[in-house]
Amino acid sequence: MIIKKLSLINYKNFEQLTLEFDSKINCFVGKNGIGKTNVLDAIYHLAFGKSYFNPVTSQNIKHEEEFFMLEGEFLNGEKEERIITSFKKGQGKLIKRNGKEYEKISDHIGTIPLVIISPTDRDLILEGSETRRKFMDGVIAQGDKLYLNTLLKYNKIVSQRNALLKYFAANRTFDETSLEVYDDQIIEFGEIIFEKRQQFIHKFKPILEKRYQEISNSREDISLTYKSQFNKGESFRDVLKSGLKIDLQRQFSNFGTHKDDLIFKIKSHSVKKFGSQGQQKSYLIALKFAQYDFLKSHYGVKPILLLDDIFDKLDEDRVSKIVKMVTDAELGQMCISDTHPERTEEVVKKNTNHYKMINLEYEI
Repeated sequence: MIIKKLSLINYKNFEQLTLEFDSKINCFVGKNGIGKTNVLDAIYHLAFGKSYFNPVTSQNIKHEEEFFMLEGEFLNGEKEERIITSFKKGQGKLIKRNGKEYEKISDHIGTIPLVIISPTDRDLILEGSETRRKFMDGVIAQGDKLYLNTLLKYNKIVSQRNALLKYFAANRTFDETSLEVYDDQIIEFGEIIFEKRQQFIHKFKPILEKRYQEISNSREDISLTYKSQFNKGESFRDVLKSGLKIDLQRQFSNFGTHKDDLIFKIKSHSVKKFGSQGQQKSYLIALKFAQYDFLKSHYGVKPILLLDDIFDKLDEDRVSKIVKMVTDAELGQMCISDTHPERTEEVVKKNTNHYKMINLEYEI
């Protein structure tokens, strides 16, 4: 998968911008605040129907404007894909593929396989379990429509169950039959989610371990564990029943796959608590390249790779290694952002003449 052309109107800091891409390496350079990250985010937005950095769609409109529009021309093998996504205040979001509007935006997920690596990825280690679940769900959902649709249904039912628990508390009442209607659906969808997450981790873990060894130049052992309330073999129904008293007290569903987590360790120690800054960076990069490898091997297409401010995470030698992976055709198309044009070009030129430098200070 490659992006050939990108057009922006009223997106973030851009009033209007049109860019054409090299099929291998594209380097977005310029001073801080010029919009390098916003260009990468526009590509991500076309792939997933939302921003990577600000999921509140209305806040991606340029200040004092009423709408934004993004258009991308992609090439998947010999097949061309033209994606348009737009948002207008008061009207909502729209995504079109080759001129046809999606009935459900979720149907678009997986059309443009993509992996982004950004300094904000440190949240995967430092923040709570929701961030890690979203990472896991995002990898699986790009190639599994059943999983995505099941997850959306599950999350909706959990929200409705939470509302019912709050109603019980506010009205000092309880209706077991009403609650069981939601529990039955949580069990049905939750069992599918749990099984697919287990299958994913089984396949993903060895890929991650291999990438960590390559990126860190280290022989230290790492681990990835899927933590779930259902790992002990108890049935979903028994777990929900045993937790009902807590749910009623807290007016919230405290048991289910929406509480799952991923545990990251190096040498049997928590990456978050005991990992050095270098170890944390290496683990994060390994996670993202394992994501890339997983999508490539399981779904038969090379994702677009976006590297936002990559020198914040890696030294020049390791960036050079990544560029070499692209030029050796192990990876597909890559877009890099950096504040130092000379540094970026020097690293890229060591490996290939097949690249494009795009200084956004001259494009705006």
